Amino acid sequence: MTSRLTAVYRVRARPGDIEARAAAIAVEQSVEMPLSAIHDASILSEIVGEVTAIDERGDGAFDVSIDLAAATVGADAGQLVNMLFGNTSLHDDVMLSSVAFPREMLSAFGGPSHGLSGLRARVDAKRRAMTCSALKPQGLGPDDLGKLAFELAMGGLDFIKDDHGLANQSYSPFADRTRACAAAVRRASDRTHHPTRYAPSLSGSYIDMQRQLDLAREEELDAALIAPMIAGPSNFHALRRNNPDFAFLAHPTMTGARVSPILFAQLFRLFGADASIFPNYGGRFGYSLSTCKAIAAGLLGSFSGLAPSVPAPAGGMSLERTPELLDCYGEDVMLLIGGALLSAPRESLAAETARFVGAVARHCYL
Repeated sequence: MTSRLTAVYRVRARPGDIEARAAAIAVEQSVEMPLSAIHDASILSEIVGEVTAIDERGDGAFDVSIDLAAATVGADAGQLVNMLFGNTSLHDDVMLSSVAFPREMLSAFGGPSHGLSGLRARVDAKRRAMTCSALKPQGLGPDDLGKLAFELAMGGLDFIKDDHGLANQSYSPFADRTRACAAAVRRASDRTHHPTRYAPSLSGSYIDMQRQLDLAREEELDAALIAPMIAGPSNFHALRRNNPDFAFLAHPTMTGARVSPILFAQLFRLFGADASIFPNYGGRFGYSLSTCKAIAAGLLGSFSGLAPSVPAPAGGMSLERTPELLDCYGEDVMLLIGGALLSAPRESLAAETARFVGAVARHCYL
């Protein structure tokens, strides 16, 4: 029997229809054609998806477990996403819920190069949560973004990332922005003696993103922000594999439609995200507390030897919620506050940032 991965789909159907619906999904996710038209016995026995369980969840929902041949994926991250999502991502009565991977597939993708322990070491955060903020809004030029980066770094942040909307726009070209912000963070770190890391946002084709990493390396940077579903899972995985000195912070754009956000976090970890940003509960997005805790557990928990990724809750965060969030997530987390910090007057931005950093340190060292 060939190696298989098991995908679980949450399906809405009438009880009398669910077996036929599950069988149709198994075919759609594997060979996508009538079985009567397939005359190769090995394809029928090894490639066609197999329904292995149907579990009723109430209110007309069922969890359908389908085994898919690992051979249809190879070691291509994009093809894995394709096989898991497939045509069922176009059906409004089906949601991809979770996946169980064969061990050899986990080893082939490899997971994070640095993960939790690596990011902690880079910013000297041995026994505390890490801190992060974002450079925004769109429309600012390199000099103004550099000034923001300087003030945030003067406040002692661990990580400063580009907003994911910053790409290579004419008003803020990647090269000019990266040089300005990297220089600003270096100046601040020379004064604070804290090793703040700046992570520029990658965009464009694989060649574009590799050139951006090369330029970032020239600026003594070792972290970058990437949106895997915009860059492409295969490109992201290749960048991680070809740039083992870099840590990658993954942004969750395009991960909210009819797919479990918990699974997306695990996929990003599998492909190499050292930290994964996700919408925090009680912010401006609709994720529940239980979903956020499950995302954090999926990033940190046992995953066949893969290094843990750092959970980075974000979106509508505030300094006042710092103790609550640390009680929720513990110390193995990167708290990301963006707009709430940047709302401070420029002359007090460093001080407000230092309040955030101090609140994290006090809570963790109690």
